[in-house]
Parts: sequence; structure tokens; C-alpha cells
Amino acid sequence: ARDPSARRRPREGTKHQAVLILLRRDEGATITQIMDATAWAQHTVRGFLAGLKKKGHRVEVLERVRQVGPGAQGAKGSYSVYRISGEQG
Repeated sequence: ARDPSARRRPREGTKHQAVLILLRRDEGATITQIMDATAWAQHTVRGFLAGLKKKGHRVEVLERVRQVGPGAQGAKGSYSVYRISGEQG
């Protein structure tokens, strides 16, 4: 029997674990990299990141790259790099 107060660990080889590995790298990960690793849609990745924050993880933005093309096409091509710093906090 598992202690209900013990912290749960993700199962080996799951998409959840793959995302956590990407986010714990020093260089972090972009939404696109996470989408490629999991085959999730963009809104699913954003929801996963929000869920991590809700669970107490510190998800930080390492870098925001804003690319504006000819004719001021807005945020097309822009991206952010995310990382989990520490375990929770």
C-alpha cells in the first residue's frame, strides 16, 4: 500500500515524464519542442504548463523571442523558452 501523503512520481516512459525532462534541461524547451516530443496540440502544452504551476512547480520563462516580419505580421514566428527551476516552490 502506498502512503497517501507521499509525493507521486510519474510513470517511466510517459509523455508527462518526457516533458519534465525537456523542461529541466539548462536550455529549457519551447512549446514547439514539447509538441514535437508528445504529439500534443499547442493548447494542450499550455494547459500542461498551467497545471505544473498550479501544482506548485516554478515554471519560468528563460527567453521571449519576438519576430516581426515584413509588413508587421505580428507574433508569427515568435516563441518563448520555458524551464522548471528546482523541484517545486
